[in-house]
Amino acid sequence: MAELIIIFREVLEASLIIGILFTYLKKSGNNSSMKMLWGGVGAAIIISVLVSILFQNIAGGFEGSSSKIFEGVIMILASIVLTTMIIWMAQNKNISEELKNKAEESLSSGFKYGIFILAFVAVFREGVEIILFMYAIAIKDGISILPSIVGAILGLLAGYAIFIQGVKIPLKKFFNVTSVFLIFVAAGMFTYGIHELESGGVIPYIGGETKIEQNSIIATRANGEIKTFEITDEKKAKKWASRVWDINPSKNKDGSYPILHDKGSIGGLLKGFFGYNGDPSLIELIAWLFSVIGLNYLYQKFGKRARNE
Repeated sequence: MAELIIIFREVLEASLIIGILFTYLKKSGNNSSMKMLWGGVGAAIIISVLVSILFQNIAGGFEGSSSKIFEGVIMILASIVLTTMIIWMAQNKNISEELKNKAEESLSSGFKYGIFILAFVAVFREGVEIILFMYAIAIKDGISILPSIVGAILGLLAGYAIFIQGVKIPLKKFFNVTSVFLIFVAAGMFTYGIHELESGGVIPYIGGETKIEQNSIIATRANGEIKTFEITDEKKAKKWASRVWDINPSKNKDGSYPILHDKGSIGGLLKGFFGYNGDPSLIELIAWLFSVIGLNYLYQKFGKRARNE
């Protein structure tokens, strides 16, 4: 479900920007620039698709630890980009006036492709963000096509309703609510990125204790739990010991996951929405707390500054 909200927001943002430019050009009598506007939109969509194909080919070329490291870097990068999007929306008071001023500057400068570039940059930026976010979600939780399609359609319909039908939608309130939700999504992405870097060996497993006794490895968690591993399973032992807790239920007899497991139906939803993890390592727990508290602080800070200006 996280993909529905993200794609809805991204498509709506792109629709709003194009809608503002379209309305400005129409009202100012610059109908001759409409072709440039739609040309920029079309070019951005085509290049976004090509970038997506290229990105998938590059991502598919990594294996083993390299794959884990690549995925971890992408997750953290996606979290940073999502954070900048949240902060940008929090501090932006009047995007409409800002875009109209840019459009006016483009037209008055006499630069033929000014409107084309404005439209291209607006849509291409959202396209790249969608590629990054969807790949990050697919790594962490898997991705569902239907919610993605529904999100895109709803975003387009909302943009159409605002600019063509003149429907009044409380956008600021909507973006505030979804931004709070996306803070948890960004925190989940960042934490999973740390998880992948741990698996790839970039970040060491910290917490708990392991020691060798009679050709076995005795792993002890911080909460006192003890488990014995084969002498060849040193990495598994350190990974197990680093877990702060493990509240995931055991698998069902048929091999499926119980609904409250972080890979189960309900646990999976909580994982996608809030970064829930049934057996986090110490570093993952610290990373999640740090990112949720830090992102909320930044959102409140920039939002308050925008309201006071």
